[in-house]
Amino acid sequence: MKILFSTGEVHPFSKTGGLADVSAALPKAISKLGHDIKVITPLYSSCNKWLSDMKHLGGVDIQLGNFTQRADFYLLNYEGTDHVFVRNDHYFNRGTYYGHHDDAERYVFFNKAVLEFVKFHKFIPDIIHINDWQSGLIPYFLDESYRKIKEYKNIKTLLSIHNLEYQGSFDQSVDRLFNTKFNYTYIHFDRVNFLKTAIMRANAINTVSPNYRNEILTRFFGFTLDGALKSREDKLFGILNGIDYEVNDPETDKYLERNYNHRHFIMGKRANKKLVLEKLGLDGLLEAPLVSFIGRLARQKGIDLMKATLEEVIASSNATFVLIGTGDPEYEDYFRYLSNKYSKKVAAYIGFNDEIAHQVYAGSDIFMMPSLFEPCGLGQLIAMRYGTIPVVRETGGLKDTVEPFNKFTGEGVGFSFANYNAHEFKDALERAIELHNNNLVAWRVLIQRAMRQDHSLHRMAEEYLNLYDKILKGA
Repeated sequence: MKILFSTGEVHPFSKTGGLADVSAALPKAISKLGHDIKVITPLYSSCNKWLSDMKHLGGVDIQLGNFTQRADFYLLNYEGTDHVFVRNDHYFNRGTYYGHHDDAERYVFFNKAVLEFVKFHKFIPDIIHINDWQSGLIPYFLDESYRKIKEYKNIKTLLSIHNLEYQGSFDQSVDRLFNTKFNYTYIHFDRVNFLKTAIMRANAINTVSPNYRNEILTRFFGFTLDGALKSREDKLFGILNGIDYEVNDPETDKYLERNYNHRHFIMGKRANKKLVLEKLGLDGLLEAPLVSFIGRLARQKGIDLMKATLEEVIASSNATFVLIGTGDPEYEDYFRYLSNKYSKKVAAYIGFNDEIAHQVYAGSDIFMMPSLFEPCGLGQLIAMRYGTIPVVRETGGLKDTVEPFNKFTGEGVGFSFANYNAHEFKDALERAIELHNNNLVAWRVLIQRAMRQDHSLHRMAEEYLNLYDKILKGA
């Protein structure tokens, strides 16, 4: 099978969130299963350090209304997977990926460049797999401008929604760049909406967890697109994300003080906890729980629940806290406040460092993820892989992946709460701390069960290949 995987960002070349991680991991896994897949993405300034290793394939002029812009294509095989970079320095050689006055024009250009690459490179895919709003116009342009060309006649499209909140909504005047007749497909509340366009035109749609698939059909989680999604409900699927077990493996992780596995983890986790406490200047005892948060500092991630509860938990428990992330300045300031006020019990790292993140995942006992909504979530999957027990809200992929601990049967892999409520979050966190402190046997059984969960890329890739096959058969 031939797949062209179009994405606005892909790790390690560009990243703002989980989309980049999935865009790196899924194509790699599909390639290992013997399929011909190419990732295509903009060549941002962050990609420049790889430029000398790339092969320049040539370029084409892209028509945008009454003017053209040049798209040059560069090829790099990275970790066994072909990556194609669309270069236009005017649009993409900037300090940040999004938030520019001409974002609409930049990504209209990118969408058209993806389709032009098919003919230019004579790579005729069976499926163009598009991701989020950044690639959302591809199915529309394919139908309206390219189907009459033989290379494009039989190409199918799949839209993966990683986060419905981000839609690519722009002033209606952007359609002057389309070179097509006006069509209501792309209009949503009198604006051009890239994601709504993809929802209406892709052959199939999937979200990154089964539960999120159901949630986005409701008004609260639908972010005004629930109506469009309901109209395509029979073509809407849920596939749970996986994580790269080669990158996230406590048995081989080069960043760890001591490696370990699900059979022998006690001394390994203890050694890594000791490293984290010393590295971050914390006074926590090795026997006391180390609680962590690693993620984007945004409302979605449940930081408001942390603001309402963490000081009480710090004061009333023996737990030590490590908080890693960057984002909303208000939340960054809150983390700084906690670390300044409780300097020996709380460490805040504003930013992201891969080495420290891996060490914290391995050294922590408890991982907080009290999200308002969560399409899938990767943090809880990585935490469980490293034997760190998640405390999550029962939403989206968190509900799909974290079976709550049952103190009567001993079943489960973490702690959860139902409503977006500070008291419920505090109760779940305190239950986790209490079990760690008072029942070490049950805690270690919980760790072992969490580490044995299968959230591998192989499983995820097989599910996507089954969906590709279903699309190609017209199901």
